Amino acid sequence: MQIKRYGSGKRMSQAVVHGGFGFISGQVADDPSQDVKGQTTQILAKIDRLLEQIGSDKARILTANIWLADYTSFGEMNQIWDAWVPEGDEPARACVESRLAFPQYTVEIGVIVAV
Repeated sequence: MQIKRYGSGKRMSQAVVHGGFGFISGQVADDPSQDVKGQTTQILAKIDRLLEQIGSDKARILTANIWLADYTSFGEMNQIWDAWVPEGDEPARACVESRLAFPQYTVEIGVIVAV
């Protein structure tokens, strides 16, 4: 089976497709000066673009992992997430508080999707 990599760099690929699955790496906002809602909006737009590149869409997301720098922003992040996820196609999901790679990031999201 062929492995296809998208947006590959020195340390990682933005997405990898193999065996009917797409693995999208943890995404962070391009403009981390925004609050958690703004960062979440940016991240979900990036995920939409990556899903399109690999031939899938958000209705086919199987699982999502969300890391919040501060769990008190859970409700704000969920406002954006809930509006983005198609009703009836909610993935399995984990959301945890974690220190992220750089302090300006408030949220990071990675997904696994059927392709």
